[in-house]
Amino acid sequence: MAKKQPSVDDFMAALMHPFKAEVQALRDIIKGVDPRITEQIKWNAPSYRFTDYICTFHLHATQHVHLVFHNPAIASIPSPILEGDYVDRRMAYFKSMADVDANRAELEHVVRSLVEKMDTAL
Repeated sequence: MAKKQPSVDDFMAALMHPFKAEVQALRDIIKGVDPRITEQIKWNAPSYRFTDYICTFHLHATQHVHLVFHNPAIASIPSPILEGDYVDRRMAYFKSMADVDANRAELEHVVRSLVEKMDTAL
């Protein structure tokens, strides 16, 4: 029998991370883009899904918040916050709450664009 994953709120309550406030702010931004986006714990971190996975936090990094967009459609979405030249994923890094605030609109654009691409693929 598989171990039951904690709720994301329970996970966040127990999270010890120097950028916990930024992670929470990014959670709120991602979930606020589209009410059909779901959130769960996957790979021991908050992960977001529409019809397929959108992104997951990589919380082992403690010098910033590392968000992994691991849907192949992300490669076709140009954005200054996305880094890496991989076939099926891009990374976004946030170094402070000011960085989260400054890039809020761009993150919303990236998530919205990815959801639109997934929605039209249905």
